[in-house]
Amino acid sequence: MFTKIFVVFYSLYSHVYQLAEAVVEGTKKVKETEVNLIQVPELMPEEVLEKSGAKETRESFSHVPIITPDQLGDADAIIFGTPTRFGNMTAQMRNFLDQTGGLWMKGGLIGKVGSVFTSTGTQHGGQETTITSFHTTLLHHGMIIVGVPYSEQRLMNMDEITGGTPYGA
Repeated sequence: MFTKIFVVFYSLYSHVYQLAEAVVEGTKKVKETEVNLIQVPELMPEEVLEKSGAKETRESFSHVPIITPDQLGDADAIIFGTPTRFGNMTAQMRNFLDQTGGLWMKGGLIGKVGSVFTSTGTQHGGQETTITSFHTTLLHHGMIIVGVPYSEQRLMNMDEITGGTPYGA
């Protein structure tokens, strides 16, 4: 029996998409897992994407399927990825999660493993607040939150700028 893992992301300029690909690559190294890379729907109009320069970069992952909230119940573990907007998840991810009320009512995610990764444009751009505020939704769903333990020695690196906290990557 395989453990089904979903890597669910939103990305505007492909940075979080690239992180999601790395998460998928690492997750595939775990025996007896099936990994699915899925994105949440875009909310911005095409003309806004084009004006911001994001339309072209989003084409690099246009082949990745769009998930619906009810599909989350099919996974054993869900790893979410979102850019940070002012210390919070993006509106696209929040909108997607706000549609999971039916799953919540049924207890569809209780006991499933959940984790979060993020990216920002600066070293102190709100990575930890984005991840920990995301955890609130996972806790409401009864998910088991998994972060990055301090046994990962690279969390202790002070010689260069690195990413990652005990809350997530």
